[in-house]
Amino acid sequence: MPIPPLRFLPVAASLVLLLGGCASLEQRLADVKNAASITAPGHWSTSASAISTVAPAPDTLAVWWQQFGDNHLDRLIEAAMTAAPDIRSAQARLRQASASRDLAVANLYPSLSASAGATRSRTGSAVGGSGQSQTLYAAGFDASWEPSIFGGLRDAADAARAEAAASEATLASTHASLAAEVALNYVALRAGQQRLAIVQANVASQEETLQIAEWREMAGLVTRLDVEQARTNLEQTRAAIPVLETARAEAEHRLAVLTGRVPGNLRESLQETRPLPVAPEEIAVGIPADTLRQRPDVRAAELTLVAEIARTAEREADRYPNLALAGSLDWKSLSLSALGGSDTLVRSLAANLAGPLFDGGRIRARIAVQSAVQEQALVAWEKSLLTALEDVENAMTAYANGRERVDARRKAAESAANAAGLARIQYQAGASDFQNVLETERTLLTSQDNLAAAEADVLTAVIQLYKALGGGWQSLAIEEEKAS
Repeated sequence: MPIPPLRFLPVAASLVLLLGGCASLEQRLADVKNAASITAPGHWSTSASAISTVAPAPDTLAVWWQQFGDNHLDRLIEAAMTAAPDIRSAQARLRQASASRDLAVANLYPSLSASAGATRSRTGSAVGGSGQSQTLYAAGFDASWEPSIFGGLRDAADAARAEAAASEATLASTHASLAAEVALNYVALRAGQQRLAIVQANVASQEETLQIAEWREMAGLVTRLDVEQARTNLEQTRAAIPVLETARAEAEHRLAVLTGRVPGNLRESLQETRPLPVAPEEIAVGIPADTLRQRPDVRAAELTLVAEIARTAEREADRYPNLALAGSLDWKSLSLSALGGSDTLVRSLAANLAGPLFDGGRIRARIAVQSAVQEQALVAWEKSLLTALEDVENAMTAYANGRERVDARRKAAESAANAAGLARIQYQAGASDFQNVLETERTLLTSQDNLAAAEADVLTAVIQLYKALGGGWQSLAIEEEKAS
């Protein structure tokens, strides 16, 4: 079933509903953003044939890792999205923010409480013990409400809504970062396996070279020097194996933790050596404005700014009076059967209007403090814009240059393999010096290892580019849309 287009993203909907409910808050945000010093450029400064400025398809961006065609990677990311500690922590923070939002919204409405009780008393002489006992029954309702005349409570509710939406965006950002981190460690694992296979193949080849040197020594054609040099070269190559094993194990253990498992739990499923995933030939990145709309961390920063703008309005409302309304209905009677009659009813209604006359500058100071907090949120939002643009530019540059480096290193590895084969044949025939064999074998190992590293670097750049574009989290919105 094809993935439907993204028309309703949870974070975007939260922002629209939040600003749509309060025109003044929307205008305040527009004024603050208009005063910002950062605007999105019209185009990227990096250009390459493998980079397309066509807007990326929503389904491609949402599950970009599926382009690698690796089922192991797909399963790891799926597991991480549900079991990773970072996801569970972000989900808990979202639940906390949602509860705080509900509490702030509840403060806008009246409260009503009911009570019932009975009081037994005795009258008369305490010395003789004589007297009369009676029981007073009471029941009633109490109501109170503080209407937000000057917007203080409404602003607090708006701030809480924005904070909850920001937590939702932060959860989305955590999903995007997690998908990228799993993919990066998976590439590191497969690159480690590939580099390890290259070293092991060179070890096998150099063992054959050592045998040839030993045979020629026994035949009296060469001295012991050739044998020792061949053994030195072999052992130096073999010494790289533990280092690569350590790097591979670290990547495997990290993948286990990212998927909510103990280190070592994935050893059996990831033990088989598999090739690196294949990088796409072309990546659509759109224009800078697309990235700023797609990045969940930018959305989170903007929603945090909205919350602080609402908090500033809340502090400014402290300058004006507050109106509190209270009312009660009480029934009191000496008999339970009479309770509820009109003759036992007591009504009360109270209104209280209170406002500051002199506070020594406390309100002004609180407004100044909150204004500074709002300014920090503005700077953080501007920084998120710059960081998003920088991430994309860096990833595009690394991707474009990395592809060229892979082409060059592939040709170098092919030439090095040819040279190593020729040098060994010539040495075995006595037509070449042993130093040529040693040099070509070292060059072959280096060139093959460099090629594997370059291919991993290209995949790393692809992953970082999709993360920079804001991919890897909209899939949640897609699933919610499917369910609805």
